[in-house]
Amino acid sequence: MLPSIIFIADLAIRVGLSFRVIMRGRPYGITFAWLIIILLIPFLGALTYLLFGENRISERRTRRIRQAQEHYTYWLNSLRSRAPVDWATRDPVCRPIHRQGEHLIGIPAMAGNELQLIETPDDIIDAIIADINTARSTCHLQFYIWYEGGKVHEVEEALLAAAKRGVTCRLLVDSIGSRGFLRGSRARALKAAGIRIEESLPAGLYKALFSRIDIRNHRKIVVIDGEIAYTGSQNMVDPRYFKQNEGVGQWVDLMVRVRGPVVESLAGTFVNDWFLEIGDQQLSVDDIGKDIEQVRRRTDVHPLAPVGKSAVQLVPSGPGQVPDAIHSLLLTAIYSARRELVLTTPYFVPDESLLGALVSAAQRGVAVTLILPEKNDSRLVQYASRAHYRKLSEAGVAIRLFQAGLLHAKTITIDGEISLFGSVNLDMRSFWLNFEATLLIYDEDFTARLRRAQAGYEAGSITLAPSLLEKQAVVTRFKENVALLIGPLL
Repeated sequence: MLPSIIFIADLAIRVGLSFRVIMRGRPYGITFAWLIIILLIPFLGALTYLLFGENRISERRTRRIRQAQEHYTYWLNSLRSRAPVDWATRDPVCRPIHRQGEHLIGIPAMAGNELQLIETPDDIIDAIIADINTARSTCHLQFYIWYEGGKVHEVEEALLAAAKRGVTCRLLVDSIGSRGFLRGSRARALKAAGIRIEESLPAGLYKALFSRIDIRNHRKIVVIDGEIAYTGSQNMVDPRYFKQNEGVGQWVDLMVRVRGPVVESLAGTFVNDWFLEIGDQQLSVDDIGKDIEQVRRRTDVHPLAPVGKSAVQLVPSGPGQVPDAIHSLLLTAIYSARRELVLTTPYFVPDESLLGALVSAAQRGVAVTLILPEKNDSRLVQYASRAHYRKLSEAGVAIRLFQAGLLHAKTITIDGEISLFGSVNLDMRSFWLNFEATLLIYDEDFTARLRRAQAGYEAGSITLAPSLLEKQAVVTRFKENVALLIGPLL
């Protein structure tokens, strides 16, 4: 009887979960990948789906999101009058992308920003330290990974000094990405000095029963006094001390230092994430305007005067918001390219729609260049990426493999006029699971600076010759195609 009971139970689980997967109506690549796992792996496949197959957010967090929604919407509406962009002075292709971004997220582009592109880890961390050292009221730092060692210690010392002179310091770090830091003695010392440290999206075996534990906060945001902000791809790590045993070299990143009206959008995004974790909003729908002013005073979120000429639009994305916002905007941006499209990303696992957009751009004569690290810290991602190389190469996409470390910068430049810059990788995890932050920058001068940085990456890369793809061993191609089957889940 026991074998029969096990067989019937396994069959019922597979059929029931397969029906559930199909009825959720997600992109077919994701649906197909989960069906393979559920149907081919007895019991364990079903358990894997129950833990990681649906974007389940804890009921407590969902409740907090609902409580804050009216206030968040009120704040978004107030941004529309801050620093409107004169679209008549911009390339006509900019306005539809902006309109779509505002429709999806509610945050408009703001004119009058000053952007400083920072290209080396030492320069990035030194600039952050310098601004912390001059902070008068608040230092807000949000990172996926906070990793001890090297110049990160100098950041912590700057925060300790700031807290000592009365500056309010808040650190928001991801539960999984910063697990070592959160459990370490250094975090305890910072807390003892009055620095508030919060764990974003707490994870654990118990919490896995109620929410999906691999939904992560992948944003990198620094806001000083509500007046200066940083965002981009670099975590709070010193690359000389981080993942030195992975065999991929040092991580290579970019950040941008921002001044001007769009800093309010970045500051508001940090504050929203902070209050979702601490749950002490104490807000009331009776007078939203007064509540917003109270939050502004507590957290240094305030309007800022124009200081430059860049038009910038922040697009925060993630579960619980518009689920396909950044994916839709990326597709629109790629299809808008007319002459040149250059993309850098460490993790390239596109779905069919993104792959089709890149192929279509190359086929219609756009010079498409994809710059990826030659070696990756994820073997599965590396195999899944390579499985797409043949199709891209045949369409005319130039694939460059960066050799001077793990290229971690996430950038897109379009026709020398528009940039997409932030924390989003070109993979399904960034599109559907992670909380991310992307800047859409409608400025030729900044795009030219970013394009020069991309050209530097190209100079440190080798070109993938189509002939090399033809010489691949059958075993290698088999591994790549197997990885491709589960690519939508990576």
